[in-house]
Amino acid sequence: ERLNVCIAKTQYSFSDDAKALGRARGFKLSVKDLQIRTGAGFIVAVCGKIMLMPGLPKVPNALNMKITSEGVISGLA
Repeated sequence: ERLNVCIAKTQYSFSDDAKALGRARGFKLSVKDLQIRTGAGFIVAVCGKIMLMPGLPKVPNALNMKITSEGVISGLA
């Protein structure tokens, strides 16, 4: 199967260095991890210091939550 590549890096620069603002030149892109997201159909190249959002399960936990008329909440993990 062929997978597309998604590059996760800072939004502030073409490089992976947030301090090299804008159109940085003469840099090396450091890939610290590769993550396969077969369900979405791509590979994520994680570059530099970046925090990724967690993926969601097929069945969201919110479907298991209940709130009674008294305000009692159940089903939280």
